[in-house]
Amino acid sequence: MSTIEYPHPDGIMVSPAYSHVVVASGARTVYISGQVALDEHGTLVGGTDLGAQTTQVMKNLGLALAAAGATFADVVKITTYVVNYRPELRAALGAARAPFFAGRTPPASTLVGVSALAAADWLVEIEAIAVIG
Repeated sequence: MSTIEYPHPDGIMVSPAYSHVVVASGARTVYISGQVALDEHGTLVGGTDLGAQTTQVMKNLGLALAAAGATFADVVKITTYVVNYRPELRAALGAARAPFFAGRTPPASTLVGVSALAAADWLVEIEAIAVIG
């Protein structure tokens, strides 16, 4: 069985959106490549709506986790890449991501603004690391 701890370092602000530190132990570590807002047919979901694209990305992450025998509860780290990121976009990202981590301590997280992703229509890409027992 895996264990995941979320120690809070003294002197660092508490964030409701992510954990600063995650300590995980388990039998298997799962690395999920950056997922984008494509459905099973390769069709873009969400158009130019960052929130809708993020929701599809999170659904794809869930499918990838399930294929490895994991769930969002096993995720210890995510990295999010957003095209032309501006601070006002953070609310849409958070609202789309929050339901997938509801009822648990959020994983460690990094948000990176980029000029482009691999395809012109992609607005967001998220990769994840999970630890399972």
